[in-house]
Amino acid sequence: MFNKLFQLVSYDLGIDLGSSNILIQVLGKGIAVREPTVVARNKKTKEIVAVGSEAKKMIGRTPGQLETVLPLQNSVISDFDATVGMLSYYFKKLHESHGFRIKVPRPRVAVGIPTSVTDVEKKAVRDAALAAGAREAFLIEHPLAIAVGSNLPIFEAAGILLVDIGGGTTELAVISLGGIVINKSLKIAGTEMDEAIINYLRLKYSVLIGLPTAEALKVQIGSASDSGKNEKMMVVRGRDLSNGLPKSLRVSAAEIREALAPILNQILSGITDIVEETPPELLGDITQKGVYLSGGVSQLPGLESLVTEIAKIPCMVVEDPTSAVVRGCSKVLEDNELLNKVMVRGGVR
Repeated sequence: MFNKLFQLVSYDLGIDLGSSNILIQVLGKGIAVREPTVVARNKKTKEIVAVGSEAKKMIGRTPGQLETVLPLQNSVISDFDATVGMLSYYFKKLHESHGFRIKVPRPRVAVGIPTSVTDVEKKAVRDAALAAGAREAFLIEHPLAIAVGSNLPIFEAAGILLVDIGGGTTELAVISLGGIVINKSLKIAGTEMDEAIINYLRLKYSVLIGLPTAEALKVQIGSASDSGKNEKMMVVRGRDLSNGLPKSLRVSAAEIREALAPILNQILSGITDIVEETPPELLGDITQKGVYLSGGVSQLPGLESLVTEIAKIPCMVVEDPTSAVVRGCSKVLEDNELLNKVMVRGGVR
């Protein structure tokens, strides 16, 4: 009875709690939050002063009494209090009352988690959601959430290979009959690519740039393979390590591709490894259907063709790859039967 009452004054929320970005979808209303997973707070009092884009602008610019925190590292909670504060902030923001439309920030939530997390890490995600105000919290593994959100037939007796390249981890999984047959998790993804760009420019030009600049280079001129066209250039500013003074640098797409190559090679190696480990019957299905890419890095130009070339299997990017997890989490909340089939129970799905 209480659950029905709460549904009148509270929302059901699908949550993609990523290392780089947090996405929250309100059932029946669409994605309401798409913000960086960053929190700014007072060092002494731990009071949160900014969340999301506002906090991200403060990275590298905070005065002594403030600090910017990344609550998640490799898609795992690294700062529990910051995670609770961030979720609580968004829950309250989404449930703001207007006139006679009273809203109570006690949502029912489904949160996407990597397949590789431990039972303790799963409990931390659930506890953080409950501590932030959720009345119920369900955990959905990323590959299943992506498959549901992309309308893939996960309950058929056929194999589906998903590769989710996010900010903190790369998740690879073969799904059949509504379950994960084989999976692999790599601790390399978008953040490591940003760091690779920083190291590349530091070693080649003795110029130090920040993470936001490296991310901008990756997004604006990054690629996985040579397109054969006139490639883009981008001017960035950093610090010359030889004299400590500001320096402008013109960087080409070819240089960024060279910087990203070692990270991409590790991801490609992970894909070929999971293909080799897949049972022959399922491999036949995957060869016909192809590899499905999701996550922000899946939009890197040339990545589809590179995976097809290396794995010898057709490759495609799912629709709106950055929001596939949150769409899937939202869909399972709409269908209790589906929720019971795919949710994580007590650390074991």
